Amino acid sequence: MFTFNDIVRLQESELIAELKAGRESAFRTLVETYQNKVYNTALAIVQQPEEAEDLAQDVFVEVYQTIRQFREEAKLTTWLYRITTSKALAHLRKRKAQKRFSRITSLFGVNNEVLHDPPDFHHPGVSLEQRETMSLLFKAIEKLADTQKVAFVLHYMEEQSHREIAEVMQMSVSAVESLLHRAKQHLRKQLTPFYNERKNP
Repeated sequence: MFTFNDIVRLQESELIAELKAGRESAFRTLVETYQNKVYNTALAIVQQPEEAEDLAQDVFVEVYQTIRQFREEAKLTTWLYRITTSKALAHLRKRKAQKRFSRITSLFGVNNEVLHDPPDFHHPGVSLEQRETMSLLFKAIEKLADTQKVAFVLHYMEEQSHREIAEVMQMSVSAVESLLHRAKQHLRKQLTPFYNERKNP
């Protein structure tokens, strides 16, 4: 008797086979099924909606171009998250490099942050009441080391298990747990003053 997971794997295997055969309908299904996951993951890392949209498109273009090389050693979602996080981090590195070499120094603060970035960045699904807190959280996430950032986003925003994250990041489960622990420590340190201020206005 098939379990739900068996059915999901069977459907995924069929979709992959259709993609490898070059079926346009299969590619449309792929985009419709996973575009929100890909976009939200990219957005949580780069924190710029337009850049996240461009990255999401790049992810699906790469999938379309390289699907025949996909050996199915991991789940399709794992592969998608791996491509997405890799592209998002590469984009961040490129952005930081552009900042470092920019001659328009008046646009930057003492910590090299872009002063003209939109201050009202919000992630999909965040209620109005939560926006102030979430805005501070995303600013804190932005300061995390790249690997901590990826692990945190995948676990707490995309609800991926430690094992699934380990597959995406190609590391051990214990290494993922360590990254999440350090990420939470850093975030707690950055956000504690804010919460203390709210408790004692």
